[in-house]
Parts: sequence; structure tokens; C-alpha cells
Amino acid sequence: MPTGKKIRVLEGIRQGKIGGGESYLLGLVENMDRSRFEPVVLSFTDGPMVERLRSRGITVHVIHTERPFDVRVWGKVKDLIQQENIDIVHAHGTRANSNMFWAARKLGLPIVYTCHAWSFHPDQNPLVRKFRIWSENFLTSRMDVNICGSKANRDTGKQLFHNFDAKVIYNSIDPERFNPYGKYKDVREELGIGAGEIVVSSVARFTLQKQPLRLIQAFAAVCRKVEGVRLLMVGEGELREKAISLIRELGISDRVLLQPFRQDVPDVLAASDIFVLPSLWEAFPIALLEAMSMGRAVIGTDVDGTPEIIEHEVNGLLVKPEPLEEQLEAAITRLCLDQDLRERLMQNAVSSIYKRYNVETLARENEDIYEQLAESQG
Repeated sequence: MPTGKKIRVLEGIRQGKIGGGESYLLGLVENMDRSRFEPVVLSFTDGPMVERLRSRGITVHVIHTERPFDVRVWGKVKDLIQQENIDIVHAHGTRANSNMFWAARKLGLPIVYTCHAWSFHPDQNPLVRKFRIWSENFLTSRMDVNICGSKANRDTGKQLFHNFDAKVIYNSIDPERFNPYGKYKDVREELGIGAGEIVVSSVARFTLQKQPLRLIQAFAAVCRKVEGVRLLMVGEGELREKAISLIRELGISDRVLLQPFRQDVPDVLAASDIFVLPSLWEAFPIALLEAMSMGRAVIGTDVDGTPEIIEHEVNGLLVKPEPLEEQLEAAITRLCLDQDLRERLMQNAVSSIYKRYNVETLARENEDIYEQLAESQG
């Protein structure tokens, strides 16, 4: 590669909505050293992430598909790579990788794959799970560099794939956006939450993975023991209508506030006291990092990469996946009633996150990989 030429990296992501992988990509491209690198983003759907990046002067292309291994878009990806004079392709997530690897290989370009979470899960049909394990093995074996978002994900890959290895680069947070000492709008006033009420929040998709129905069941039990507690659930998804019906059925409509996906997550977290992420699986949940960096007391399930973030009873509480409702009820009730514990976890959460999970570190670690690949290309 000619001396002085910026390395042009195509960063691909499955969707324009902002989730864990999208937050990672945002942190990466917004903090990339623009004197040495030129990021170009490819999203396979439109959405708020696309708008945000364009507002910051970053080139974004949308090639629409919601399917993995969609051969109809492979040629379009190849044309885009050539049009933008890309040097390195970086796919974030399985769906993006499955629709980018062919073009990268056809053009002889190095390709990086960041697995933000494996596409196979313990609750899947055995045949579906077997196919997805095969797919991940197929894709990872064809990468120049694999990156995992947690040690747990890397260990799973080593157990299931032949000759697999990966570098671990943790998710991170933007300390300017998620600052416990910043000024935020009053979401409590906006939503009619009393100053003395304890707010338990959840910012997650309404999907089986995030287990919103089981959280609602647990919270209903908390309401029988604790006065002045509200549940604020922010997100959208296929289980939202079932959640609304369950809330009515349990008679807790006055205690639960449902909000669609919001861009002002720091404001929501600033209005919260306790943050809960009762996921069935998680690679390395950025939602926890964001909540902890804002000084919230957090509860997470003891799965995958979550215990790499939460040290039980030091900077948060871990609960076992089963029996979930009873453990969630006990953990939430405990934090509601024990203010000293809640405040200690909040203080420790902030210090533990800022020491390890900085967005500038994430950008530098990815840049090191890009430089090594560019040097190997000559």
C-alpha cells in the first residue's frame, strides 16, 4: 500500500437500528484516527444508525436485505467495494459477514469478522442450531482475522470449530455520552414518575433472548412486597403485544411504563435506579456497560460474557438462568429495600467500567489489526 495513503475500511452491519453490534460499530468509526483511516459503512437496512453516521460526515451505503447468505446482494456488495476503493472489509455479525465475504474474497481483499454474538443459541431447534454452527465454522475459517466480543464467545468457538482462534476486543462505551456526572433531561417528569419512586429499567428488544415476559412476571411479585417501585421497559419486538397483555392480566398497568425504542438512552438511564438484563444468552452486553457507566445498580443473568462484566455483589448482581422469576424477584426486591447495597454497587459499577471499557481503546485495537493487514498486502 502506498506510503501516506489512508486505509479505506468497509464496515458492514446487518441493520440500521441501534443494538449492541451497531453501538460497537458507531464507537469504532466515530473514534477512528481519520488521518490514517477512512471508514465507509455498509448497512443492510436503513435506520437511526445510518442517519447518525451521515450527520457526522461518514459515508454510509444501504443495500437492503434481511436474509443471511442472500446471493442477490453479493454482486452489489462487490460493486460497492470497487466503487469506494476499499482496502479492508470488516463484517460485524453473522448476517453481514454472510453477505460480504464472497465479494471480499473475489477481489482478493483481507476480511475481518467481529462476532458480536454467535448465531446459534441453546433454545433453537437442533437442526437449525446444527446448520448455524456449520455456517459459523464455514465463515470463520475463511477470515483473515476473527474477533470475539468476549472470552466466553471465543471459548465456544474453540470448542465447536476446527482450528479456530480469535482476538478478544471488548465492547466499550463513550465516556462523554454515558457520563454519570452529566446533565440529562428529566425523563421522570416526562413520564409522570414521582421523585421518591424507585425505577427499575430495561432497555432491550422484546424478544425471547431478552426474556421480557419473565421480567414482567418477576416484577409483579416485587410489587406485592415493595411500595413505590416502577418498571420502565424501553424497546420493540415481536413479544411486545404479549407483554402488554401480560401486564394487564397481572394487574400492574399502573406500575409499568412501556416506551418504544428511544435515542436518548443516557437520559433514560439517568432516570433509573436499577437496570435489569435477564437475557437467555449474551455475548458481551453493551447495555450493561452503558448502565454501569451511568452509575446504575445492575442485575444480569450468569450467562456467556455477562460474568466478565459483573462481579457478583461487587459491581452488580448475577442471577442464574433458572429458576429465573424467583431469582429476579429476590434480586430486585433486595436492591429496592437495601439502599446501602444499591449505592455501593452503583459506585463500584462506574469505576469498574471506566477502567476497562473505553471506546478509544476499542478503536485503537481494531486499527492495529487493519494496519497489520494492510502491511501484509504490501
